[in-house]
Amino acid sequence: MKVPYYLSSCLKIMNSKQRRSFLKKGVGLATLPLLGLSSRNPLPKDPKKNLKLSLNAFSFNASLRDGTLSLERLFRYCAENSIPAIDLTAYYISNYPEVPEDKVLYGIKKQAHHWGLDISGSGVRNDFTLQNTDLRKKEIDLVKKWIVASSKMGAPVLRVFAGKSKVEGAAWKEVADGVISAMQECASFGAENGVIVAMQNHNDFIKSADQVNYIMENVNKEWFGLVLDVGSYSLKDPYEEISRNVHHAVNWQIKENVNYLGTQKPVDLKTLMKIIKSSDYNGYLPIETLGPGDPFEKVKNFLKDVKKALD
Repeated sequence: MKVPYYLSSCLKIMNSKQRRSFLKKGVGLATLPLLGLSSRNPLPKDPKKNLKLSLNAFSFNASLRDGTLSLERLFRYCAENSIPAIDLTAYYISNYPEVPEDKVLYGIKKQAHHWGLDISGSGVRNDFTLQNTDLRKKEIDLVKKWIVASSKMGAPVLRVFAGKSKVEGAAWKEVADGVISAMQECASFGAENGVIVAMQNHNDFIKSADQVNYIMENVNKEWFGLVLDVGSYSLKDPYEEISRNVHHAVNWQIKENVNYLGTQKPVDLKTLMKIIKSSDYNGYLPIETLGPGDPFEKVKNFLKDVKKALD
């Protein structure tokens, strides 16, 4: 029997009888390196979470749309406030919904790198609840184009919507079948391009944890997940709903408010972080501020609160 080099020192200290007995029993030689490593560096029962903050660019939607705020200025703001990443919605990239030239995408990637930022994700505006198959195909094609663009920018996740349909009851599942099929096609394409396709629950077609789970379980693709929007559960206790969906999360939207049975209430960040830390989620937690007020100050204030809850 050929003895691996890492056992030679152990065998040298055994006598001949011990060596024969050891080798005859087999002891699972292939497992010994793992046993040795675990004895030197035992893994903690509860490994430390790797959670990092990101900023959803939608917090500056009005300024980005009217051109008073450039992407470079936004990147600089993130760097100045020690925000390690940006969630860059595609609406703010020139020519959207068309994909710009590669030099534009690579320029954004380089610019983000210059300011020390990761691009934690991107997103498009799509509607997979459209019942006209030709129109739905156009929506799928839009998502595919931005999957490729996201890959070129270095964004690991592309955020998509289910759609705007408000149907309920039995009709909901009929529409959901079209959503599921579209998501499956996009997720398969995402796998080919190294981009996770992630549905955001957006209080439109998707309102509840049950609906999220139904879509997730039926799409059932490795490169498909959930952008968990904490502010968009409107039918039940939002924290219970978040707990029921957290295992699907591949990215987040941490908002200032939750929708508590139709009423906007300030998010309980302590409870939210407890849910996240109790899950197996690691990665970025993009924050998003909405509504009136100076977004520069709103983001700073909310960022401070989120950091405190996260520590």
